[in-house]
This record gives sequence, C-alpha cells and structure tokens, in this order.
Amino acid sequence: MPDPAALAGLPPLREVIRRHGLAARKDLGQHFLLDANLTDRIARAAREPGEADLSRGTVIEVGSGPGGLTRSLLRAGARVLAVEVDARALDALAELGSLAGGRLVSVAADALELDLQSAARGRGLPPPYRIVSNLPYNIGTPLLIRWLHDPADIERMVLMFQREVADRLTAQPGSKAYGRLSVLTRWLCEIVRLFDLPAAAFTPPPKVASSVVSLRPRPAPLAPAGREALERVTAAAFGQRRKMLRQSLKPLFAEPAAMLETLDIDPTARGETLTVEQFCAIARSAAG
Repeated sequence: MPDPAALAGLPPLREVIRRHGLAARKDLGQHFLLDANLTDRIARAAREPGEADLSRGTVIEVGSGPGGLTRSLLRAGARVLAVEVDARALDALAELGSLAGGRLVSVAADALELDLQSAARGRGLPPPYRIVSNLPYNIGTPLLIRWLHDPADIERMVLMFQREVADRLTAQPGSKAYGRLSVLTRWLCEIVRLFDLPAAAFTPPPKVASSVVSLRPRPAPLAPAGREALERVTAAAFGQRRKMLRQSLKPLFAEPAAMLETLDIDPTARGETLTVEQFCAIARSAAG
C-alpha cells in the first residue's frame, strides 16, 4: 500500500486543473466532480458486501480527468486502470500515479475504440474487473452498450449517467422511460439506481442532474434469446411507441398477430407494456 499521508496531502483539484490547463471541454462532455465526499461515496458504492476496500481485482475508470474519482478509488485500496482520451490530463494522472505505489496505470485512448479487458490484461492487471466512472454525457450510452457486448470478467459497473439515461436504464414496463435500452440492459444485468447528484455538484454544472447506477452482469441472460434478434424486435416495437404490436412488428413477421397469440401476448398491446421475458419470446420466434 502507498503512504496514506502522500495521498491525503495531494493538492486541491482546482489547483491541478489550473496548473495543467484542464478547463472542461464541451466536445468531450466533461463535467468534473471535485467534491471528495461525493467521489468517496461512489468508491464505497463499488465495494461488494463484506468488502473492507477495493483491493480485489482491478477497477477500470473511463474519463478520469483531473483525477478526483481516481483519488477516491486509490484511497479505497483499488488497483486502477485509468483510460483518458484528453492528453492534457495525462500529466496530472502521472503525478498521482507516482504516489500510488504502482496501483495506478494510465492509458491514453478513446474508450469507444478500446477493449478495456484486453487493455487491463495486457498490463498485468488482474480480473475481476469493476468499471467505476463518471462517464462523459455524450458517450455514456454507447460505452455501456459496447461493454455489454462482452461482459466476461466484468464483475460490476458503477457508472454515473445523466438522470434521463438512468431513468431509462432502471425503468419498469408500463412507464414512459421504458424502451430498448431498458430491455437490452435488464436482459443482461441486474440494475440498481444508487443515488442522484445535482448539477451544482459539478464543474462546470451541466444542464441536467446525474445519477449513479450499479449494473451487475448476469451469469446468463434473463431469458434465452439471440442478441441480434432481440435488438431487431425491440427496435421495431419501440420505433413507433404508440403503435400496437400487431402493427409495429409487421416488418419482422408475416402474421404478427397470430405469432403473438401463440405466445399468449395481446396483439393490441404496445411495446412499453411487455416484460423482458416476453420480448425474448418474440425474439426467439423471429430467429426461428
């Protein structure tokens, strides 16, 4: 373990931002979380029940910026792989890494193009992996979908999204927020909304509130279905939300009403009322 006093005596993050010219960039979706109480809360939320710290496995952080959450993860005992596309932040992360006793490895890369698990393994960082990040708003959803395509060795994700996205991730059937993202994510993960953060907690403040969400990949999907078939079915069902399924599924089935009746699904229902298991049943019919 590194010297706790070294990590405790770090300069204020605002000084780090000033010294390294790290003013937040709109094109990168940057909104920095500088309050150590809040970043410590996120780090604590990443622990498993019964864990005293984050020393098991490796934490992967995407979009480290000046290192606020990174500091909290290190203080919590984590071994961290920090992935950052903003070259300005790399020197700040290097300074932090020099005090972390070898527990911080930085990678200059675009997370949309990087295989996180391969990057960690290639640097000798062991699984299981936890992805813990204040995600850039403009790429949060694409990143999550990318990671869900290969969740092997990802034990858990504790991610901050804008609250609207968190609403969609955690939505239940019958709600206005329930849609494709809700179905595909719940099919693969157990999802819990942990807490919300106001816009004023960030520098600069975004125009929306944020939410921290826990996603735990399931050992197996919630119900049998092919991914491509499920994506086609949900795209059709939610493409025009107000259409009944007997109409919205016509591009996929010659007789959608008859198919739905065989599955004991009301053909006049709309996609927003179906459970994940019902969508999977339709997807199996589409694949067959």
